[in-house]
This record gives sequence, structure tokens and C-alpha cells, in this order.
Amino acid sequence: MITLFHAPQSRSSRIVWLLEELGAKYELVYTNIPRMDGSGAADAANPHPDKKVPALVHDGALVTESIAILLYLTDLHPEAGLAPRVGDPLRGAYLTWLAWYTGVVEPVITFEFAKVADNPALVHTFRGRAEVHERIASALAKSEYILGDEFTAADLLFASLGQWFRPGLPPGQRVDDYLAKCAARPAAARAMAKDKPG
Repeated sequence: MITLFHAPQSRSSRIVWLLEELGAKYELVYTNIPRMDGSGAADAANPHPDKKVPALVHDGALVTESIAILLYLTDLHPEAGLAPRVGDPLRGAYLTWLAWYTGVVEPVITFEFAKVADNPALVHTFRGRAEVHERIASALAKSEYILGDEFTAADLLFASLGQWFRPGLPPGQRVDDYLAKCAARPAAARAMAKDKPG
């Protein structure tokens, strides 16, 4: 049994979308989290060690953090075809995009919100939004999706960023079209309908 602890309009929304794409059987447990605007609060029933989301429980195993959950679920449901399998030549690129997202893209965006993006040590280590945009734009200039002509969980990850914060992805019609194509997927619509309690 898969249980997702979910706070609407948060990083766990992308995991609802993923579960819908996978056709997985799951239970949603709506939970409260502290929000950046000062609203919300930690929920003692949330198993995440930091009381954040996403938090996924599968047959008693707790998995937290978006990338870990994404890898866990796509490996659990390989038949869905949302991730290259071990041995596939695209597996390395897929893992690289996921690691780069969590290790570079989200920090760069966070540094901008915190108004420290021009710190020389951070720029040297992580680069800036221009470099992030260039890498994404280059990939999408070559193919329909991040890894090629097939939608994968890497696209779900990057599209979820663009839906939440459009300036996080490169400007332009090519990326607008990419986001619209991802958002038009039936699983995305089903997930959006579940992105609120009740």
C-alpha cells in the first residue's frame, strides 16, 4: 500500500501527478505544513522527520524528498515507462537531470528568493539562473522532452517547477509550448483535481 502525505500547492503536488502517471493505487493523506507566508503549522501525524512534504509510506517504508520518491516510485512501476531502466543508455542522463535539479536548480532559485544569488562562493559553486536556463533550453531545443521524444519523470519534475514558478525555466515560446504539453496530460489534470482536500 502506498500512502502519500500531501499538502496542496506544495512540492508534494508533483508526486500526486507522478502517482497518477504511474497508474498506482495509493491513498492521499492531507497534512498541514508551515508555509513561507507564515500560515500553516507542523502536523504531528506527518511522518516526515522535518514535518514537510512529500512523505511517502510504502508497506511500512518511509521515503521523503521529491527526487528519492520519484526514483523509488518509477523503479517500483517500471511498466509505466516513465524512467529509463538500469542498462538503458538514457539512464545516466536521466539520473544526471534529477541530481542536477535538486543539487543546482532549486538552490539557485532559493538563493534568488533569499537575495544572496550574487554571493561569489554561491555563483562559483552553483552558477546562476542564466546558466540553468541555458542548459534546459539547450535540451529542449534538441527534442520534445528533456531526454528525447518521450515524456519521463524528469519532465514531470521540471514542468512542475514551471507551473509553480514560470521564471524558473527559460523564457520563450518553445518552453511555453513544452509546459502546455506537459500540463495537457490526463494524469496532470487528475492530479490537479486532487490537489485540495475533499
